[in-house]
Amino acid sequence: MTRITIAGVALTAALSLGLAQAQTVGQDLKDAGHDTAHATKSVAHDTAHGTKVAARDTEHGTKVAAHDTAHGTRVATHKTVRVTKKGAHKTAEGTRTVAHKVEGKPDTHVEEHHDTH
Repeated sequence: MTRITIAGVALTAALSLGLAQAQTVGQDLKDAGHDTAHATKSVAHDTAHGTKVAARDTEHGTKVAAHDTAHGTRVATHKTVRVTKKGAHKTAEGTRTVAHKVEGKPDTHVEEHHDTH
């Protein structure tokens, strides 16, 4: 009977160990599922936050670029007006100078040569 008792205890221990391992594997899978769900939520939250930050930065960059472009356009316009006025003034001055030099001098006609064929 001692042998039967020892065999029974050994069999009970082996079955208990198998059940304990089954519970451990089941719990491990459950824990892995919870960890995966938590990681997914965390990644989704971080992605949403990063997208909001990128959108704000893009908006700010666009506003700065528009402001800088408008400023550059104003500066270019003012410089163009200034250079145009200066060029017109120089042209008028040059025309007056040439007109004064030509006054009182005889007309110089360039004779046109016509080839008659």
